[in-house]
Amino acid sequence: MLKNIFLVAFISVLFIQCDEEKKSFLISNTAVGKLSRGMKIKEVDSIFASDSIVRLYSRNNELSTQGEVEIFEKNGTKLLSISPIFNNDPNALISSFQFFDARYQTDKGLNLNSTFKDIKANYNISKIETTIFTVVIFLEESDIFINIDKKELPENFRYNPNLVIDITNIPDEAKIKYFMLSWEIDELNE
Repeated sequence: MLKNIFLVAFISVLFIQCDEEKKSFLISNTAVGKLSRGMKIKEVDSIFASDSIVRLYSRNNELSTQGEVEIFEKNGTKLLSISPIFNNDPNALISSFQFFDARYQTDKGLNLNSTFKDIKANYNISKIETTIFTVVIFLEESDIFINIDKKELPENFRYNPNLVIDITNIPDEAKIKYFMLSWEIDELNE
């Protein structure tokens, strides 16, 4: 009987820990893990205290994080980069993210390892823009945008940046090159 109680308690703790880890990597329109829309860049210090924070534009005598940062786990795994709306202000609101670790994912499972087929199966695409080297895909009702390398496209679509590319021109097996999220925070600054 006592063994069963310990077993149930142990399994419960495992489920709680797994759920907490999932929440730490969940991407939504209002939060990325423990970071929520409207948070200041200086708050990154406490949220990622057990990870390595690399300040990309550090200055002498800064007391807290300001400007763009990259977050690494202690083992060296690069997790994400975080950018504020202004680089020289620790009170600047966080405005964008780039995800480098596939554990960061949406509630529908979209992550860095997803393919274009996964995107189409779970999201409506609002717009596709062409750049010199990538195709940028914007999702309806989402702040996420995804870049797919033009090398993933059929050859006749790779070299003309003025060519209009639509959903039918992107192969299902095309892989995500950049997985990003950008919050509109102007209304939070008012």
